[in-house]
Amino acid sequence: MYTKKVMKHFTHPKNVGEIKNADAKVMEGSLACGDIISLYLKINPKTHVIKDIKFKSYGCAANIATTSIMTEMVKGKTIDKMKKLEFKDITKALGGLPPMKIHCSVLAIDALKSAIRNYEEKHGLAKPEDLNESILRSRLRHVMDPKHGKDIVTLGVVQDVKFKKGVVTLLLEISKDDESYSHIMHEIEERIAYIPGVKKIEKNFID
Repeated sequence: MYTKKVMKHFTHPKNVGEIKNADAKVMEGSLACGDIISLYLKINPKTHVIKDIKFKSYGCAANIATTSIMTEMVKGKTIDKMKKLEFKDITKALGGLPPMKIHCSVLAIDALKSAIRNYEEKHGLAKPEDLNESILRSRLRHVMDPKHGKDIVTLGVVQDVKFKKGVVTLLLEISKDDESYSHIMHEIEERIAYIPGVKKIEKNFID
């Protein structure tokens, strides 16, 4: 079912691990198969070259293989060039994937582009968006609860999203005693605090 190259990257994946003090870090997940990727980037601030990239994968063989080869393809390249990378490029580089596993290459690309966007927003390089509640809710769909392997919108943690005059107001249903609380709060900040136009995030909680 898998090519030799897929099996090679599955059994001996490249660039596995974490980067301390990473310039960008994201967690992406696919509800289609339950796969989750944590991706870390280290980027040269002058040249915008991806100096280092590492990942952790919690998923199937195709998930690990697609992310592994993606890290090899982008390391040493500029973020502008890698924003043009497509899932079809990853699939081709692996010699193909079974149709039901194509979403794994899509997930790898989604993680890469989310990480690049995260870096650009933190460093004032991102183009301003015409922000509204829909866009913000879409961003929050990328915040994963590692305990359940699903995003916080699907899980119902996010009950409401409002945006007015640069202030994002969230209504959240989660206990501070929840083991995922600190992780989720940090990821919310990472996903939306640096978006051009966002001045403040207010979090309200349902008792």
